[in-house]
Amino acid sequence: MPILIVKRLPAAGMAIFPFILLKSARLKNDQEIINHEKIHLRQQLELLVLPFYILYMLNYLINLIIYKKHDLAYRNIVFEKEAYRYETDLNYLKNGNWYGWIKTE
Repeated sequence: MPILIVKRLPAAGMAIFPFILLKSARLKNDQEIINHEKIHLRQQLELLVLPFYILYMLNYLINLIIYKKHDLAYRNIVFEKEAYRYETDLNYLKNGNWYGWIKTE
């Protein structure tokens, strides 16, 4: 998985298949953010990439209606819930856990 540095990135990290984008080179050493983004890459593969982005945006827009705040809407996206829950578990992806975003509550 290629890592690209994008200084104007609106977040610390972002996964756009097959790349991980980071706001700064120092984040290459942050195992948690890299794991978080790798989880997103797995999610994208699970949904054959394009449907992931559609579902991600739909989930965000529905959450924005429900929570009325960007941060709450973002944190409650099912894909983000899985990535945040398991970003510290560096073995999460090695242990399988396919479609974990479906089970995340």
